[in-house]
Amino acid sequence: MKHKILLLDGDGTQTLPIAESLYKLGACLHTFYSHKLSYGYATKYIKYKVDISVIKNETDFLLFTKTYLTDNKIDIIIPLGDSSAEFLSKNKTELSKHSKFIMPDYDVFIKAYNKGSLMSICEENNFPHPRTIKLNSTTINNIDNKIFPALIKPDITWGARGLTLVNNVEELKTHYPLIKAQYGECCLQEMIPQGGAQVEVQVLVGKNNELLFSSVIYKYRWYPEKAGSSCCNISVKNDEIVNICYELMKTLGWQGFADFDTIEDPRNGELKIMELNPRVPACVKTAVKSGIDWGNIIVDETLDNQHKNYTYTTGKKLRHIGFEFLWFFYSKNRFRTKPNWFNFFDKNLSFQDFSWKDPLPFFYGTFGNIKKQFSSEFRKSKSGARK
Repeated sequence: MKHKILLLDGDGTQTLPIAESLYKLGACLHTFYSHKLSYGYATKYIKYKVDISVIKNETDFLLFTKTYLTDNKIDIIIPLGDSSAEFLSKNKTELSKHSKFIMPDYDVFIKAYNKGSLMSICEENNFPHPRTIKLNSTTINNIDNKIFPALIKPDITWGARGLTLVNNVEELKTHYPLIKAQYGECCLQEMIPQGGAQVEVQVLVGKNNELLFSSVIYKYRWYPEKAGSSCCNISVKNDEIVNICYELMKTLGWQGFADFDTIEDPRNGELKIMELNPRVPACVKTAVKSGIDWGNIIVDETLDNQHKNYTYTTGKKLRHIGFEFLWFFYSKNRFRTKPNWFNFFDKNLSFQDFSWKDPLPFFYGTFGNIKKQFSSEFRKSKSGARK
């Protein structure tokens, strides 16, 4: 591989395993980043890194991106964040003239990415999902108390931002206007009782609607501790939930890659779909270590190459060192959790934010996360999921 590949939203930990695998295959990697205290900025596997923090609106960003693609003869674009995936979908016609990428048309994208819309589609087509109510001035006055405790969820957001736990109608009426003012339209979703697993599912659907590849990640711990990003997980096999997500993608008309968050309802053991993420997840290294090289797979699908054979091995563990320490600080189960929090040595264990082969991203990204923790705005955006 001698292709020039642009990784959009190259700040997060998902950048690291994707960049490493593509670099080893001979790709020349570029990325756009938002701040230097990030994982993607510090990795040695990306040759060209461009600061886009000064670009403040989508019109300017579109013009900048088109110029960059042309001047640098970029062959492939891979989005690594929700915002860049939406940007590619919204501007698919224009950007496809300059480079190749896989992304559904915007009408398909937004009905799947919008959490309220996705839940409505799940309800209409009998896909397992939590009970969800679209919030507006009418529905908020006719809420059945049986839904509580419940989560207020902005329709368009990521990383648990705006997610707020409410226990009754009074709390709902207090928090909803504030969340709507900051994040836009919202839905109210039943809080699945604790005790069940959180399972993340990655699926690639080909141009002929065939299931090409999949991987499944079981989350042991996550931060914030009630609804956030995974910080300790393991690769597993679960054909049933893969097929459910695959059927939902076909119903949506979604071709390409998608990542699903699901949660197990301990009342009946059923895995329920929570949301669809239009890009590789932050914990994708779990799948890569298990033999599913998502970076290479996405490139081959983008270029219509014949796919290689991959052997999926379960039991590969991944921990995010930074988030694990935050989880330990906040959680009341710190000494009772499984697997044991203090076990940092295991032949099947890797770290999401650290690698001896590429150590600098850990320090840059960790300092960046610490800086975020001192931001009152950032803490407030996460606090609703920690109530």
